[in-house]
Amino acid sequence: MLPDLENLAAKAQSKKRDFKALTQRVRKLKPQKQDEVFRQLHEEAFKHIDCLACANCCKGLGPRLMESDIVRLASTLKMKTSVFMDTYLRIDEDGDKVFQSMPCPFLLEDNYCMVYASRPRACRAYPHTDQKNIKSILSLCVKNTETCPAVYRIFERLPSQLP
Repeated sequence: MLPDLENLAAKAQSKKRDFKALTQRVRKLKPQKQDEVFRQLHEEAFKHIDCLACANCCKGLGPRLMESDIVRLASTLKMKTSVFMDTYLRIDEDGDKVFQSMPCPFLLEDNYCMVYASRPRACRAYPHTDQKNIKSILSLCVKNTETCPAVYRIFERLPSQLP
């Protein structure tokens, strides 16, 4: 399914207050139940959302690269780590290593990832809605409704899963 990416950020912004209120309801659940609800909604959402039809995260969100990510990517590209860093990375305002520009330099025209098997940990985990201890990243999940149609879908369906 091809999501309406042009209007996603605006739709999410208009519902931000509602989505934040939902996170307060989620916090009232036991931690295991919080994780279970999000995992189920995550699985349901990705039955309907094709990441390859979207790639919005790869086009607009830059992952923070950890040292292990940098070493792995440099090795995959048969580059020295220092050359990889000079070629692709910069230090952002928080002191994190991120890509120099977006979209991701490894995003291909067909939305496939040139380094998929070696992609950064942050890319592997995105959009984070199926991870344990979801309560620790609920604010991030609300923010991700602006970028990821699957996360938006999860928040749209969340009220039906809450008491």
